[in-house]
Amino acid sequence: MEWMILPYKRYFDFSGRSRRKEYWMFFLFVFIVEAIIFSIIFSQVPFTEDAIAAMETNGPSGLFFWGFALLGIFGLATIIPSIAVQVRRFHDQDKSGWMVLLNLVPAIGGLIVLVFMFLEGTKGPNRYGPDPKDPAGAAVFA
Repeated sequence: MEWMILPYKRYFDFSGRSRRKEYWMFFLFVFIVEAIIFSIIFSQVPFTEDAIAAMETNGPSGLFFWGFALLGIFGLATIIPSIAVQVRRFHDQDKSGWMVLLNLVPAIGGLIVLVFMFLEGTKGPNRYGPDPKDPAGAAVFA
């Protein structure tokens, strides 16, 4: 659980490096929370004719709107940490954090960033800081 919330602890930290584990555990955490919120929202959507007719006369339930409000608040609270952890992942590969802007390229940009998020970082220290897997820089068999 520590790895899942670490990007929230480093909310505005765009410097340094982050491991793949930190990025993907954060991604998993966001996915799980959004899945729970969407299940709350869609549990309020009617699927039978009687329920649809009741919804047309009474309107959607309050839980439906609260679910969307909660989704919006969570999304706003997650934007900056998700960008920051992506920047730190690029730093781990000794690349500029500005490569996050590849996400803005239509159709292919997100796929390129996804591939970069799977790649291993550089071993040892680089210009962005020490290796997060081995912060002491101790080489066992060197």
